[in-house]
Amino acid sequence: MKLCYLVQRVYSRITPKSSVRTRLSTTFEWLASHFDERIHHRHRFSWQKYCQKGKYVLTLSLYFIFEMKESLILALFSILVLNLQAQESNSAYRVLQLPTSAHVMAVGGENITLNEDDPALVQHNPALLTNVNAQRLGLSFLSFGERGSWGGAQYVRPFGERHTAAAFAQYRGYGEMTARDEQGQALGTFSPKDIIAGVGYGYVLSDRWAGGANLKFVHENLGDYSAAAVAVDVGLNYYDEAENLSLSMVLRNAGAQFKSFDGRLENVPHNLQIGVSKRLEHVPLRFHTTLTDLTRWSTTDYVQTDEKKLSTARLVTNHFVLGVDWMPSDYITLSAGYNFRRAYEMTTLGGAHGAGFSLGAGLSFSRVKIDVAWSKQHVASSNLMGTLSLTL
Repeated sequence: MKLCYLVQRVYSRITPKSSVRTRLSTTFEWLASHFDERIHHRHRFSWQKYCQKGKYVLTLSLYFIFEMKESLILALFSILVLNLQAQESNSAYRVLQLPTSAHVMAVGGENITLNEDDPALVQHNPALLTNVNAQRLGLSFLSFGERGSWGGAQYVRPFGERHTAAAFAQYRGYGEMTARDEQGQALGTFSPKDIIAGVGYGYVLSDRWAGGANLKFVHENLGDYSAAAVAVDVGLNYYDEAENLSLSMVLRNAGAQFKSFDGRLENVPHNLQIGVSKRLEHVPLRFHTTLTDLTRWSTTDYVQTDEKKLSTARLVTNHFVLGVDWMPSDYITLSAGYNFRRAYEMTTLGGAHGAGFSLGAGLSFSRVKIDVAWSKQHVASSNLMGTLSLTL
């Protein structure tokens, strides 16, 4: 049964004259009764128009942010149903795929299970916001050498017993470039840039479960041209402190472009991820495994050349990111990671040296946390990243 069929049955119960809020409430009520197996089979009807490019992702996600207490798991499921089948492999807005935390970059560049009071983790998994127990400010910087730089800031504030709110922003500059006409004559210079701004919310569901959501806007500028998109992240985290076990599921960057450079709308790079972290009981080691891009299983989603085709085994391993933390004391963390997809694509493009590997270190004190990381995000250069978070 296709995913769109379940969505068909959801909206078949909603009348066209209903308001958006009533439509969404009806959806969640139906989903709850569906999971309780109290709904009888109903007639089918034509549904193709509701299965195009995640049409209702944004409205469901906004509802999710404001009404997420009992509906969090159902909202996540609904967004998955509406978004995952529709989007194609080619995507713009690659800035959304950059790590925002130096610790995450150190353990492979993808991680959704770090239960730390680090504000920079909000854009990897908004459910991790609930680990921040005081007002904190986070600052991040990522160097691309001659290819520009990236900077980010996050502010997180808990309120009440179960709630945490966040605001964040990013800036990606590509340096100065020369504009040329069709004959190659210089017309002047311009500085391309990407800007991201958003808000997040985390909620403690129980002693071990937490959930969260982000809403963010992305703006790209290319000289006299610009493009814009809106996207959401939704995530769940299960954390058993006694067992030192963390499990998470996240859908990142589910959304749509609403302004394009040339009138052709492009896809936002959504990413469905599942992750696990486990700290050993008698050894100061913590292991991380993250599975990424779980909706993309076609060879056309990956870099290939005529000389090097993508095998089935490599297609599977490209979804894995592995990391490890060594914590010799309560204040020091040394990290390493390996990203299979990045290693494959960089070696395919000729940049084999250090491809896929990452390293990092962190210092944690009562009010200050500092992380630094090294990785190779591009075949042309290595990258250094630093993250600083402060308790206000």
